[in-house]
Amino acid sequence: MRLIVPFEPVITETVPAGDNWIAQVKWDGTRILTYHEAGETKLYNRKLNERTKQYPELLDTAAYFEADSFILDGEVIALKEGKPSFYEVMRRDRLKNVNSGMVEQVPITYMVFDLIELNGHCLTSKTLAERQELLKMYFRPNKHVQLVENFSDKEGLLQACLSNELEGVIFKDLTSNYSIGGKDKRWMKRKKQHDLIAVIGGVTYKNGIANSLHLGLYDKSDKLIYIGSVGNGKLTNNDWAELTKILRTIENESCPFASLTNKASMVWLNPILTVKVSFLEWIEDLTLRHPIIEAFVTADPLECRLEKEKGN
Repeated sequence: MRLIVPFEPVITETVPAGDNWIAQVKWDGTRILTYHEAGETKLYNRKLNERTKQYPELLDTAAYFEADSFILDGEVIALKEGKPSFYEVMRRDRLKNVNSGMVEQVPITYMVFDLIELNGHCLTSKTLAERQELLKMYFRPNKHVQLVENFSDKEGLLQACLSNELEGVIFKDLTSNYSIGGKDKRWMKRKKQHDLIAVIGGVTYKNGIANSLHLGLYDKSDKLIYIGSVGNGKLTNNDWAELTKILRTIENESCPFASLTNKASMVWLNPILTVKVSFLEWIEDLTLRHPIIEAFVTADPLECRLEKEKGN
């Protein structure tokens, strides 16, 4: 069974009009596609990295989908205090093997929203409405796997998500087919905050412990452009202490940023680590307003691009 680069939404600031549009909650998790064929199940993320061992709860596909072969598209989430937490799900996603203790410590739910292949038939040319009907026919929800709900009141769902501090809403055109590797306005996302994955190029220590990370994105000339510093987020004191041990091993005398002169308080790093941050908006000098650390992620630093994040 071929691996699929999933269809992606584009950012919007407006709510689309028309009865052909539905809204779904945008879950703050990690995109996972489930592949099942010949009795074998494998999981892959949007970058085509295998995640089968990280989420063992999803491998008994007969418990939630009644078909001989299929590809499901969805989002794996983990809750903290009743709300999806990207930090929590990344605790699972970064592990090479997940034991029963971690399954209990960080329970996950797979929020399924699309069906790409079914019993040997590719469904990408069918409309979203047709794919959803087939999905409902074969899907059986349980405590680890749920079906994402459609809402016709798009503005109402958006306001409900924003007021309850959820990440946002995805708007989808029910007439849209599934464009493998595509990204266009037939799927759109409206988020409470913006987010991106940035490269860590420097650090500031306080009393020997890291307390601020200096971030960058690569431009079209492959120069690392400084976009701001971040010290706020979901990290505990223990997290900062463990991070400090890692950062000490990649310190570098040379500044990796093309647009930042050496500052006495900054210690430069080899730009090999990446972090997901949320922020309110871009400031005119190409820095982030109120960035917050969400989680550390495994990403190719050279794919962290300024022109992509700015929409150029």
